[in-house]
Amino acid sequence: MHLYIWRHSKRFSSWSMLDEPHIHKENYLQAEVAVLAPSKAEALRLLAQAGQWNVEDLERIEPETISLNEPRIVVSHVDFQ
Repeated sequence: MHLYIWRHSKRFSSWSMLDEPHIHKENYLQAEVAVLAPSKAEALRLLAQAGQWNVEDLERIEPETISLNEPRIVVSHVDFQ
């Protein structure tokens, strides 16, 4: 099993980034989703089934992939505003 983490921020987006991914159905500033699955394809299938994630745009972003076979820091986030 692996943990697949997708993150996207529109904090610094502008009209010049018209082809920017939009990974969630609702409008957002920052979005993150983590899925535990045996493969990336299965993780995307689960996200499609959930219905609130834009799987086509998630496929454009390479997720962070974490193997669960060894100890490590799973997620770290610092936001300075």
